[in-house]
Amino acid sequence: VQLQASGGGLVPAGGSLRLSCAASRPIGSINVMGWYRQAPGKQRDLVARITSGGSTNYADSVKGRFTISRGDAKNTLYLQMNSLKPEDTAVYFCNANYWGSVSWGRGTEVTVSS
Repeated sequence: VQLQASGGGLVPAGGSLRLSCAASRPIGSINVMGWYRQAPGKQRDLVARITSGGSTNYADSVKGRFTISRGDAKNTLYLQMNSLKPEDTAVYFCNANYWGSVSWGRGTEVTVSS
């Protein structure tokens, strides 16, 4: 699965951004898709993921602020990020697990200014 993420940028604290990840296969056919992020000097961590059945889970740090969703008609995965905090600053990556084959998109950078 090929993935292309977009939508990052610079936003003030309290602002919102929506990230998009275009997939080369129908989103509904992909077992699990997710968003991860990596801050400078830190490991890459899970932010949110969604299964082909629509089940979601989120990192505790983003619960209630971020929403992962699928645009099935557009083969696109979204991450709506609200109430952004400086600690959300990172490079965000989308990820797909298609029957055990894991793919990563190129990251999109999110910077939240205080």
